[in-house]
Amino acid sequence: MRAGAVVCYPTDTLWGLGADPSRPEALRRLAEVKGRPEGMPVSVAFSSLEEIEPWALLSARDRAVLRVHLPGPYTFLLRSSPRARQRWAPGVLGPGGRLGVRVPDHPGARAFLTATGPLTSTSANRHGSPPVRDLQEARRTFGSRVAAYVAASPAPRGVPSTVVDRWANEREPVRRF
Repeated sequence: MRAGAVVCYPTDTLWGLGADPSRPEALRRLAEVKGRPEGMPVSVAFSSLEEIEPWALLSARDRAVLRVHLPGPYTFLLRSSPRARQRWAPGVLGPGGRLGVRVPDHPGARAFLTATGPLTSTSANRHGSPPVRDLQEARRTFGSRVAAYVAASPAPRGVPSTVVDRWANEREPVRRF
């Protein structure tokens, strides 16, 4: 991961592609692997709620909502901390400095994230194509462009995470708490 590699790993929702969010070359490589334009924001997966704290500015209400819903099939858009704005590569933070965070409800994913630290969390697919359904399809789709494939049970459910943005306007297709 420190060399800017991209890995494929299971989550509770979909197979994901992970890269070190602090390395610009890793984000460039991720965009290349997915075939998507550089600079599109990408969320970050964490092993626990506590791991999110240094990277996001959380109110008491934010913490309460996160405790209820994470780990789980949600991506929360939060205000990034000064540390996140300093340390993470362009392309991690979205408009207004918002940071997408996930804590997958998948024991293998969380164990992997404990070992690596936070990683990007984007679906394993080529841009504009459906997400891969299993590890074999991931290997056929990405081949050697992905440095490692992490196998862990259970298999992802196959449904994307729900994006939650409490600052969204009513026209945005996101859930609000």
